[in-house]
Amino acid sequence: TTGESSNSDSSTTVETMEDNPDEGCHIYRNGYYNTGISVVEGILEVNIIQMTSIQTSESQAENSLVDFVVTCQGSLPTDVCTVVSDPTCQVSKSVVCDPITVTDECLLTIRRAFEEPGTYCVNITLGDDTSQALASALISVNGGEST
Repeated sequence: TTGESSNSDSSTTVETMEDNPDEGCHIYRNGYYNTGISVVEGILEVNIIQMTSIQTSESQAENSLVDFVVTCQGSLPTDVCTVVSDPTCQVSKSVVCDPITVTDECLLTIRRAFEEPGTYCVNITLGDDTSQALASALISVNGGEST
């Protein structure tokens, strides 16, 4: 496909050539096309501003709960995914994705459960129809407490 600028109305002349393998001939097509482009801001930045361990009863001690307070800039997200990996961020242990509703200001709390004590790499991704942004943190979970 080759394109040539035609006139000031932003239309473009397009000439295409197709091979027809059955008959060995070429088909030429000429014409104009016009399109609009929409520029969207997207989610520009994600920050984990706080991580808080949630105190649980002794019966729930095997699952440590941690709240992550997250902010973002740009457009408002419609979904959040959390990937929990080993401390090197190489081996994924769990992935949880949820739809979210954020109004006015991008400030949300994400609660995640950790099955056993240890050090984890946590990636939080906020997304919408046109963009995604990621924040990462290294967290140490110690039997119901996190640092």
